[in-house]
Amino acid sequence: MKSLLSFVVLSILSFLQFASAADAKNVTIDEAAKLVSSNTNVVVLDVRTPREFEAGHIKGATNINFNDKEFAKRVAALDKNKTYIVHCAAGGRSGKACEQIKTMDFKNMLHMNQGFNAWKEAGKPIEK
Repeated sequence: MKSLLSFVVLSILSFLQFASAADAKNVTIDEAAKLVSSNTNVVVLDVRTPREFEAGHIKGATNINFNDKEFAKRVAALDKNKTYIVHCAAGGRSGKACEQIKTMDFKNMLHMNQGFNAWKEAGKPIEK
């Protein structure tokens, strides 16, 4: 019984930690495109690899590779008062990046959880 109670308490604590760390609002491709085109305080944060970024990216995006050992340090140097739209190719890495970034006290973070692949498929503009 004691071990069951411990398990339940740990499960609840883990859930609460995840919920508070991962509360970046998901935005659709269309919502992200509208924000990018109409707001100069919005920064697109592309967390894909440099090779993926060079093959095509959203105009003006900042590339910080989630898999780079300096990821946290480079993100911590960004202006925490701007609005960030975080994305990767399909949503996996950017979801993990949002969890990590949220612990750094950024004020406004949005997650384009469908990713860059969906951006391209929707016919949104890209640059190389």
